[in-house]
Amino acid sequence: VTPNSDGSVHTNSGHAAVGGLIRDHTGRCLAAYAINLGNCSITRAELRGVVEGLQLAWDTGFRRVRVELDSLCVVQLLGNLDESDHQQAAIIQRFKELLTHQWEVVVSHIFREGNKCADHLASRGHLLPLGYHFIPCSDPTLCIFHYVRLSGAL
Repeated sequence: VTPNSDGSVHTNSGHAAVGGLIRDHTGRCLAAYAINLGNCSITRAELRGVVEGLQLAWDTGFRRVRVELDSLCVVQLLGNLDESDHQQAAIIQRFKELLTHQWEVVVSHIFREGNKCADHLASRGHLLPLGYHFIPCSDPTLCIFHYVRLSGAL
């Protein structure tokens, strides 16, 4: 399965939100979420999206996962797991702990155009009350964007 996630921060207010979904190999939505984070940095929002997507994948029983996100900075940060002095060390540690489960996880960068549904969910997160919100995949406004794979082959 493929968890896609995206973070969003309004530059004038610092208000942050995250959106994400899990797709099967055909692009069909299996689970989705949006999180109103209050105020935080874009890096923290993007990291939170990855961690929440992985946790949702684990909790729903998936054991072969390819995480896709459009933040190259975060992909590189997660690729260098020796970041104990980074200001986001706690959430990076949570990511590392998720990797210790018995499963296969790959993190990859995709172009923004391939992440429109997660971006839509992150935008929706700004409008929701603070906290985590599960979004039913049957919601007709969930994936108004077609799934386009612009990244490399699995």
